[in-house]
Amino acid sequence: MEQTHTSHNGTAAAAGAQRRVLVIEDDTTIVDAIAARLRAEGFLVQTASDGPSAVDTAEAWQPDLLILDIMLPGFDGLEVCRRVQAQRPVPVLMLTARDDETDMLVGLGVGADDYMTKPFSMRELAARVHVLLRRVERAALAATTPRSGILRLGELEIDHAQRRVRVRGEDVHLTPTEFDLLVCLANTPRAVLSREQLLAEVWDWADASGTRTVDSHIKALRRKIGAERIRTVHGVGYALETPAP
Repeated sequence: MEQTHTSHNGTAAAAGAQRRVLVIEDDTTIVDAIAARLRAEGFLVQTASDGPSAVDTAEAWQPDLLILDIMLPGFDGLEVCRRVQAQRPVPVLMLTARDDETDMLVGLGVGADDYMTKPFSMRELAARVHVLLRRVERAALAATTPRSGILRLGELEIDHAQRRVRVRGEDVHLTPTEFDLLVCLANTPRAVLSREQLLAEVWDWADASGTRTVDSHIKALRRKIGAERIRTVHGVGYALETPAP
């Protein structure tokens, strides 16, 4: 494990605002490339190359974000995600070598917030890191300046102040990304939002190449709140179904 140092090149360094990113990946070429890009963005970086050391480093260093490969020695990235999230909530960007939707959905199910399939561009990875950290900041701000009231759409309840969701009175655990996606759909119930709109609103990412990310998060959200609550409009996007008035 090695620590990199933050850049001092003006605006790029300021953008990272000394946030800590733990990169967990056993391919040294990929680790070096990710660390170099994040260093240029102004982040502090530590690395780990196997499951046990990743969990230990996360506990000791308290990173603001994890970049986590699924395939690791010791135990895999899914187990790392479970153990780290049990310690404290932290945003996770998961990396997978396979374009396998099952891997993506399992990753989202254990607490990952987003995923990228190898190979990926370092520009996009840096953008995703900034987006995830901005979401955490927005959530913290919402906790101190909450919107009043609870939005009720039939048996679905969305509590903006506590960022909690209930279905038929039962709490449903959503990741921060899933909560923001649900709120985005609930802001205009029954209206169809395109994948590009959702990507821009929830991820702050306008590149259409990321629409698969939207699809996978929608599938994960359906598993938690009920598939019938989110309608697919083929070739367009998604809508949150609500009881008829």
